[in-house]
Amino acid sequence: MLLGTVATAGLIVLYLLISGIKIVREYERAVVFRLGRLTTARGPGIIYVIPFIEQFSQLDLRTITLNIPSQDVITRDNVSVKVSAVLYFRIVDANRAVLDVQNYLYATSQIAQTTLRSVCGQAHLDELLAERDKFNARLQEIIDTHTEPWGVKVVLVEVKQVDLAVEMQRVIARQAEAERLRRAKVISADGEYQAATRLAEAATILEQQEMAIQLRTLQTLAQVGTEKNSTIILPIPIDAVRAWMDRIGG
Repeated sequence: MLLGTVATAGLIVLYLLISGIKIVREYERAVVFRLGRLTTARGPGIIYVIPFIEQFSQLDLRTITLNIPSQDVITRDNVSVKVSAVLYFRIVDANRAVLDVQNYLYATSQIAQTTLRSVCGQAHLDELLAERDKFNARLQEIIDTHTEPWGVKVVLVEVKQVDLAVEMQRVIARQAEAERLRRAKVISADGEYQAATRLAEAATILEQQEMAIQLRTLQTLAQVGTEKNSTIILPIPIDAVRAWMDRIGG
């Protein structure tokens, strides 16, 4: 009977000794508390946690991808939109991530949502659609400032999608169409201006040479003749017609 009791006690002690052996992966750290007091973070590799004396929390140090749900935002120009984003962060101090915040994942998610609403609400719709990089950098800076005391480093923030109401999409489409039409008219007017400028320069050159206009007339007749037309229009200078009419009148 005594031998059985001793054997049972030995098995229990052996089990307790073996149960204290833990394996921490390369990308993890174990935050150990001994009788409620924090000790040095342990790992990676094999560590030993004293049963009933020490407790530990195992944290992942890899970059975590956090999806920020779509937020209802009213922009500075009073346009209602839905904005969603994605947040990349990692733990740089495992001790602070356990001691200074109750749940670092939930806390980071909440601060990211409130910051997204605040920053997007201070911008105009055109800025929000065209200047994504500026808003991404601004979001990263603000969120990282709040999470740094928790031992959390924000690596990147990307605005993923901006959803507009159907009516607003139609308004933006009409605006874009009007903008394209304006550009087309400006380009057409600029082309006419350049053509008129060149024609004026050509007229100035022809005016300086008396035979130039006749050579140009003969060149035009040659071009018309190659098209096999039955009717040929011969341009005559108005000065010659006026001189002929004066002679007949005399």
